[in-house]
Amino acid sequence: MGENEAGLPNTSLQGKKMAYQKVNADQRAPGHSQYLDNDDLQATALDLEWDMEKELEEPGFDQFQLDSTENQNLENSETVDLSLDSIQPAASPKGKFQRLQEEPDYTTRYTRSVPKSNHCTFCRLLKILCMAILLFIFGILIGYYAHENCPSNATSSGTLDLQLYQEILKTIQAEDIKKSFRNLIQLYKSEDDMEISKVIETQWASLGLEDIQFVNYSVLLNLPGPSPSSVILSSGGQCFHPNGQTCSEAKKHSSQDLIYSYAAYSATGTLEAEVIDVSYGNADDLKRIKKMKNITNQIALLKLGKLPLLYKLSLLEKAGFGGVLLYIDPCDLPKTADLSYDTFMVSLNPGGDPSTPGYPSISGSFRQNRSNLTSLLVQPISASLVAKLISSPKDRIKSGVCSPLELPNNEQTIVNLQVQTVMEFKTVTNVVGYLKGLTSPDRYIIVGSHHHTPYSYSGQEWASSTAIITAFIRSLMLRVKRGWRPSRSIVFCSWGGTAFGNIGSYEWGEDLKKVLQKNVVAYVSLHSPIRGNSSLYSVASPSLQQLAAEKNNFNCSRRAQCPGTNVSSVQLQGDADYFINHLGVPTLQFAYEDIKALQGPRFLSEALFPNHATKIEEMDPFFNLHETIAKLSGEVILQIANEPVLPFNALDIAIEVQNGLKGDELNTHQLLAQATLLRESAELFQSDEMRPANDPKERVPVRVRMLNDILQDMEKSFLVQQVPPGFYRNTLYHLDEKTSQFSILLEALEHCKSLASNETLQEALSEVLHSINSAQVYFKAGLDVFESVLVGKN
Repeated sequence: MGENEAGLPNTSLQGKKMAYQKVNADQRAPGHSQYLDNDDLQATALDLEWDMEKELEEPGFDQFQLDSTENQNLENSETVDLSLDSIQPAASPKGKFQRLQEEPDYTTRYTRSVPKSNHCTFCRLLKILCMAILLFIFGILIGYYAHENCPSNATSSGTLDLQLYQEILKTIQAEDIKKSFRNLIQLYKSEDDMEISKVIETQWASLGLEDIQFVNYSVLLNLPGPSPSSVILSSGGQCFHPNGQTCSEAKKHSSQDLIYSYAAYSATGTLEAEVIDVSYGNADDLKRIKKMKNITNQIALLKLGKLPLLYKLSLLEKAGFGGVLLYIDPCDLPKTADLSYDTFMVSLNPGGDPSTPGYPSISGSFRQNRSNLTSLLVQPISASLVAKLISSPKDRIKSGVCSPLELPNNEQTIVNLQVQTVMEFKTVTNVVGYLKGLTSPDRYIIVGSHHHTPYSYSGQEWASSTAIITAFIRSLMLRVKRGWRPSRSIVFCSWGGTAFGNIGSYEWGEDLKKVLQKNVVAYVSLHSPIRGNSSLYSVASPSLQQLAAEKNNFNCSRRAQCPGTNVSSVQLQGDADYFINHLGVPTLQFAYEDIKALQGPRFLSEALFPNHATKIEEMDPFFNLHETIAKLSGEVILQIANEPVLPFNALDIAIEVQNGLKGDELNTHQLLAQATLLRESAELFQSDEMRPANDPKERVPVRVRMLNDILQDMEKSFLVQQVPPGFYRNTLYHLDEKTSQFSILLEALEHCKSLASNETLQEALSEVLHSINSAQVYFKAGLDVFESVLVGKN
């Protein structure tokens, strides 16, 4: 092939010379010499020669030849037809002009003496040749620089997108969020869930959101009784309410907050027993206590934090305890937080309507009779009441060191615990608004906040959450009214029933499960965005950690003081629960925290304190933190909703899996080998498919759609069936930032220490192995599909 190509230019040149000889010879036919000396005729001949040259040089021209009649006309000078209309497809692969070199006798038949004007013709040909070369070089230069400019056009397109996002987000103002927040908290005392929902719907509709729906579910709620629960010391007969006040004082200064200090879905009744301090209630604590005392049907004094509350209660229930007094140790809280006398609420509901576990509470659904979700009598109490029960000194801080609350082992404290709640069916309302996408309307980015549930107190963070989502809708719709739309649909949700176990989001998810499994791309949570004011804290799925870190770094570049990037995949509170654990949807959340709270035990946020509006405004008086959360979350939403390729990172998932298998306690050689295969497949997927798709020059729309489908379903492989209570079914999430290992493996290892059998550990190892293998097969299958599509096109 190379040799043929090398010979083509020389052959073509010979063909051109032969053609020139033919034309000049005919022009000197006898009786027509006067025309040969005419400059106009010579110019016409040269023009013809130049036209023929150009035609001969065009690709595919060698498949055409002159009709035989043209040769006859050339012999008659009076009827010379120089028109190219007679060109017809050649019978041979080469044109007739090219075949002149194949006829050696052609030149001899038309040999004539050299014309007088041959020298002039040669000069003109030389000029034309030089001009052609210059034009050819100039064309190459234009094509080269035009090609070089293509990447810059792609870059400018990406830059334009970022400029568009910034233009949308710049309309978010702290003052607007502050006004919205203050308007919302006026609804705090409303006893009608629909009233709050209607206010939110009216706000969103006034901003231009197109399709807004009320989605109602009749669900079983566990409400506080008519009077507060009580704890009575058997030794002196003193009666206390959960906040530490004596029952007589509480009658004089009654507070509605006192009624809502309870554990929703706890067992009810009265229990008189000894109080046994179990600290944080982990397996080691229980093992130590069992050696010292009889714990059957006793009351555990339990600290909140470090492990999920449902998990710790399951251990206490299994150990034989009859009741639990739950509190938060002041040493675990930031110094600025004085909650010694504050009561709180917790929910023992793992998620959704307890009467319809696993299926939606729609009309006609079977209702199970579940009056409580545990056999334990659980009562949250304040730290001040704990101090009275254990006779603790008031000043527990010495030399700047806080002394934790502990019940001395040699003391015996017997109390009478009374817990009363009421079960009722109530209507919970979700407000759901849709902004349809332009090119992929069947792909959803869900943005979730929550509103106040009237039958409980859930603090004031719901007002922050709702004000932020409303501010983003306002800024987005201003742009939509000017004709712009995101590529994918954005679904805005204000959930109801969050305080009772994320009931509204669970029921909606179960109701639309088949649709959501296929179509949801990501979930962006705005749950409790302002918990402190010292540190920006991000929780993200492994595939979204890189995107979250980029936004954190960009935010830091605009602020004078900013700590290091703080992004992790840990279990979080709020309505993202269903989307993470049942749909495997990539999730992201930005929030402000206190550094002390981040350094302290996890899961303290399971307690719902009645934070009043003044507390929120004390933490963020100018609502600048609210504005930052709105803009960071908004930019992430816009990128996921509008980028051609989803900004997810497949390789980060494989790295997270490998980190989750570190440690010498477990024999994980087989798992590590499988994790290595997963990483290799992810690296290949990242380089062979994601890199070209992110380059506009190589992007193919059909392949991009296939790629995005794979990216949005990556986490589904890591959903396991059986996990301990309170643990995430999505094994990519950890219990805390300090531990990178798989949570279910660590729990199984702790469980194995207290039992002779390691069956639980083997089951956990098998669950993790299957999830890693499933993910590796998933990536490999995706690569095979892409390869088959590419082969099919070829």
